[in-house]
Amino acid sequence: MKKIRIGICGAGNIATSAHLPSYQKIEEAEIVAICDITIERAKAAAEKFNIPNYYGSVEEMLEKCELDAVDICTWNNGHETCAIAAAKAGKAICCEKPMAASLDAAKRMMAAVKENGVKFMLAVPNRWAAPNMALKEVIESGELGDIYLARTQNIRRRGTPTGWFTDKKVSGGGPVIDIGVHKIDAAWFLMGCPKPVAVSAMTAAPFGNYQTRDCSRWQGHPSPEGNFDTEDSGAGIIRFENGAMMIFEATWAINGPGLGETQLYGTKAGAIVDPKPIVYGEKFGWLSDDEVKFTDCNFFENELRYFANYALGNISEEENKYPIEQAVQMQSMLQGIYDSAAAKREVKINLD
Repeated sequence: MKKIRIGICGAGNIATSAHLPSYQKIEEAEIVAICDITIERAKAAAEKFNIPNYYGSVEEMLEKCELDAVDICTWNNGHETCAIAAAKAGKAICCEKPMAASLDAAKRMMAAVKENGVKFMLAVPNRWAAPNMALKEVIESGELGDIYLARTQNIRRRGTPTGWFTDKKVSGGGPVIDIGVHKIDAAWFLMGCPKPVAVSAMTAAPFGNYQTRDCSRWQGHPSPEGNFDTEDSGAGIIRFENGAMMIFEATWAINGPGLGETQLYGTKAGAIVDPKPIVYGEKFGWLSDDEVKFTDCNFFENELRYFANYALGNISEEENKYPIEQAVQMQSMLQGIYDSAAAKREVKINLD
């Protein structure tokens, strides 16, 4: 079996807790190198996962190691540097969400990908989660009719990460761009990815670096400046060209219960995704609640196996489940949320 030779950019949490363990189960992929700006971390990850080569920069990795693809797992404002370097080197790219720390950076990444004719896939694992994949099939069958409204929530009562996550220069933002993107993207994907045209949103930061006891916090690598200037929460409305609308909420810290749901409302039926898909419709003139059965799976493993096969050419560009054009549209929604919150009014999205 032909294998894709992959180099990992970034040896932090998402690489060592999700991507690398998943690749160990994927026959189509071979991890041959890893790089990190802190070379000791790259060395530690290489030793733990039996990776033969480690480097202190993406440029050195691309120069010294024979690769077919790169998987970008750095902090958010490192995505652009790695993606452009990989594109210029002619390598296929898998980029962990969000695409970038800003819309301008995402546009520069797309320009490099297009100019060099390389493959690109954004990694947002909920697209490969079993409940979403099962419900997607139901939606594509026409069971829900036209989806005109979605509501999605990713709410933590207390769950602000540490380190670079709360430094806006590095992360691009707080829970909206970190965990909100998972649910916003899932809802958008299930809606059929309509073109976004406007956003009205707010953000708030009353909690900051709270000292609430007995709360687990994801430990991020320290940021260069140690800033803590991101939002605690964000909420708002995204409008689409087809007239549909999405209501979203995303929080790291709020005085309310933790929630993680995506609800869809269509002209024939509605659905809720989490924790299991249920379709709310009518049968024989009576209201019906129908659970969608599915076989659970590891969404990171599904996602990265998909990328390996895409990079190998076993999946066509037309079949790419997260192409770069959609990635830039998602970044435009995230940017629109922050721009609207700053302006305290609705803002238009125009990518033409």
